[in-house]
Amino acid sequence: MPRVKRGINTHKKHANLLARAKGFRNGRRTLVKRATEALLKAGQFAYRDRRNKKRDLRRAWIVRINAAVRLHGMSYSTFMSAMRKQGIEVNRKMLSDMALHDTAALETLVKQVAAAAK
Repeated sequence: MPRVKRGINTHKKHANLLARAKGFRNGRRTLVKRATEALLKAGQFAYRDRRNKKRDLRRAWIVRINAAVRLHGMSYSTFMSAMRKQGIEVNRKMLSDMALHDTAALETLVKQVAAAAK
């Protein structure tokens, strides 16, 4: 059986790996073993943070809504509770967007909810 040389495939694989490690620091971009480890770890961080991103965005929305609603004399928790009791279904992302871009609409919503909460 003839001998099979795999140097071309290995070189191609290593070149691919090092191309993906471009931008890493020190030996993590030049040494194949270190680059492999770095890419595995980067993949773990990316996987974890794709899930954490949703959590972080929700937290930011709540902070924005709370700040906007407090300008009208309500807290976030009482505002959301009153909205739920009235059956107004506007999600936090939309409320946050209203707080940033359409303060007049949010103000009317807060007044409507506050009037019914009393």
